[in-house]
Amino acid sequence: MATLYLTDQGTTVYKEHLRFVVGMAPGGKLEIPIREIERILVFGNIQLTTQVMGACLQEGIPVLFLSQSGYYRGHLCSLNHLHLESEIIQIQKHKDEPFQRETVRSIIRGKLFNSKQLLSRLNRKRKVEQVSQAIEGISADLASLERVQHIDQLRGYEGIGAARYFPAWGQLITNPEFSFTKRVRHPPTDPVNALLSFGYTILHNNVLSLIIAEGLSPYFGNLHYGEDRKPYLAFDLIEEFRSCIVDSLVLKVINSEILKSKEFEPARNVGGIYLNISARRRFLDQLEKRMNEEVSHPDLQSPVAYRQAIQLQVRRYKRSLVHGVPYESFLRLK
Repeated sequence: MATLYLTDQGTTVYKEHLRFVVGMAPGGKLEIPIREIERILVFGNIQLTTQVMGACLQEGIPVLFLSQSGYYRGHLCSLNHLHLESEIIQIQKHKDEPFQRETVRSIIRGKLFNSKQLLSRLNRKRKVEQVSQAIEGISADLASLERVQHIDQLRGYEGIGAARYFPAWGQLITNPEFSFTKRVRHPPTDPVNALLSFGYTILHNNVLSLIIAEGLSPYFGNLHYGEDRKPYLAFDLIEEFRSCIVDSLVLKVINSEILKSKEFEPARNVGGIYLNISARRRFLDQLEKRMNEEVSHPDLQSPVAYRQAIQLQVRRYKRSLVHGVPYESFLRLK
């Protein structure tokens, strides 16, 4: 089972028997058995026929629609994958302050711990003083986090951790073509921020599709919340995987010169800096390889791919809702 990324503008996808056919210019096409597709990510101006969308609904294949630069627009999924009982429990827990508080604590614990682990692993040989100081600061934050009893104060530790982490993370870039001083999101103003934003967007949509597959509503978050109808739960459950999957991969593709600085370009309509089409394909290929890398997870004896680890975390969250088992975040121990 694989993710189908549709990035070439003007592409049309249609159905022939038990296959999806991706029509590509000029005159080329790619045939993919429907049974091999787990989710579809559509970037920009790409046409799916009604037969394709009907097959996706019938087979439970979520389709996520993004802008050409990768911003989430919406998704298509079958109502058969949404369970009313689970959604009712989510609504109830959304007003349960102890549940909210401890879930937020666990999510932030996982994010801080995994951020610290990445810095520690990559700084063992380099021994950059700013990175060492950030590691010490995040360790102190992790200890303080356990004593906080107010949700808003807990949320504040996410911002504190990011303020320590990102400047130190930028010090681990060794390719002189790239530099990074601070996180800039909407829009990204430099190639490194463009890679982070694009990677987080793809990871978020993978998490979103797995939440839907487990029959949960993606709109009831804990750490993230708001009045708009946004997939806040996906924003929550992505946090503990950001550094493990995206941040480490961005350093790899930059330091190993898999991507070049000349492969980024400004977007006329939306502003900011983004990957060009060719570089985007290579980055997506690298991200898929990372999602398929194996990692230890305490719920299973054998190593699992990162994508399955995310699925296990979604199931942990569902158990916390339905059975009252406290949610435990994913910790990357090595």
